[in-house]
Amino acid sequence: MEDLDVQDWRERVARLYLSDLDLAGFRAARDELFRNHPSSPLPAADRPGFTGLRWFPPDPAAVVDAPLRPASGTETIDTGGPDGVVRYRRVAVAETTWGPLTLWWIEAYGGGLFLPLRDATCGAEAYGGGRYLTDTVKGTFGRGLTVLPGNRVRLDANYLYNPSCAYDDRWACPLAPPENRVDVPIRAGEQSYH
Repeated sequence: MEDLDVQDWRERVARLYLSDLDLAGFRAARDELFRNHPSSPLPAADRPGFTGLRWFPPDPAAVVDAPLRPASGTETIDTGGPDGVVRYRRVAVAETTWGPLTLWWIEAYGGGLFLPLRDATCGAEAYGGGRYLTDTVKGTFGRGLTVLPGNRVRLDANYLYNPSCAYDDRWACPLAPPENRVDVPIRAGEQSYH
């Protein structure tokens, strides 16, 4: 049953993100999940020959602590698919060394923190539509974004990942809005699939 497979995928993703694996172990486990799970975003035809996702080398400089400033207002982001337009509420803006990045709260049942971004690698080295640092609706807790005391967050770009639509057109994904586009290259995290 497809819905139960998706539920299992989300649970396994959450367990992976909450595990005590180091970055190399995390990436290997993610590859295994992509290769073998029935709800993998990879097209079924690609899975038998799949040798792993492409990643930038680990970079300690890709981990930044950023102060947060309040933000307000909502935005609608069109997924381009059956989900249609999804409403997001601005939670805060992280003042990073890459530029300001808005943290969003998904205005839907259960909600969730969401941080999409598009940097100067997107379109050449990384997926053109941008990558995600966290999407807690999908279980990506505690690696890409950690809330710190004193209105701060730690962002670890080594965990940037492609949305599902980067692998197969059957998926529709909200992409980074203009305010989450930065002009600098962030050569960390996942590279383009193709």
